[in-house]
Amino acid sequence: MDFYHHLIRLSIGFKPGLRYTVLNFTTGKTTVVKTLLHSLNGALSALLYGLNTLFWVPLVLALAVLKLLVPLKPWRTFMTYLLDACAVGWISVNNFNQRLFSRTTLEVSGLEGLARNDWYLVIANHQSWVDILLLQRVFNREVPFLKFFLKQQLIWVPFLGLAWWALDFPFMRRYSKSFLAKNPHLKGKDMETTKKACEKFQYKPTSIMNFVEGTRFTKEKHTRQVSPFKHLLKPKAGGIAFVLNAMGGQLHHLIDVTIFYPAGTPSFWDFINGSVSKIKLHVDVKPLKDLFPEDIKVMDYFENPEQRARFQQWLNQQWQAKDQRLENWKTV
Repeated sequence: MDFYHHLIRLSIGFKPGLRYTVLNFTTGKTTVVKTLLHSLNGALSALLYGLNTLFWVPLVLALAVLKLLVPLKPWRTFMTYLLDACAVGWISVNNFNQRLFSRTTLEVSGLEGLARNDWYLVIANHQSWVDILLLQRVFNREVPFLKFFLKQQLIWVPFLGLAWWALDFPFMRRYSKSFLAKNPHLKGKDMETTKKACEKFQYKPTSIMNFVEGTRFTKEKHTRQVSPFKHLLKPKAGGIAFVLNAMGGQLHHLIDVTIFYPAGTPSFWDFINGSVSKIKLHVDVKPLKDLFPEDIKVMDYFENPEQRARFQQWLNQQWQAKDQRLENWKTV
């Protein structure tokens, strides 16, 4: 809190030689002053997030239009690199915002061997919207810009939906079994459309992010699922299988991230106002070609029930190791 102490000294006309009582904001019970300072912290941080978004989104959209106007592959490849550079700049300012206002200590292990010129599938446990900010912060300039597979309807999210489209986030439309039963001619069309959207990633290193649990962890969801894991929801194999099928052999490595909040899962407001003192992340990088046993054929996941069962079993084993790591951290 030295920054705030300095502001207070200036505001009261601090003079050397005189005695002042300085409140200690970092110990003892939460005080009104400390709460106000956290609120000020959060408000300034939220303002900076908003201004940063307002700066980058129009620029990204303008560049995306220029990219579409010239139907030449070299031009569009160049513009794709330029758009991703804008996204990296956007995240870099967000990271500066976090260092300035959140001042959370991140303990990260396992980042060795990453490269910005490779293709990655990134998976992680999911507890809070803060997870996304953390992953962007940790991997910014370490791997290619993170992109998420998004549901088709998310393109209508005000402001951000168009930005995701401009940055080549793959939008996918998954048809339910009941829908396909009524419209059998559409079987396989969702995968075909997504594969076509992913063709552009052949020419530029890419990182695809997937939250395997499909939703944020809560105690209620954990109980409702009767999850066999202590700190995790059941992993959904379909999401990873869909990405691997859509991307073909383009992806080279799996990055498995374990996120742990020692003081409990924070809200976005908790994070930006400086209430979260420490977060731990472990990164495990594995070549995809060596990852699956020989009897698992991911490309047959959607057509072969036996392959689905084997892949789900493999994923459960990975989740068991993640659950044990979280338990070890929690008991330290």
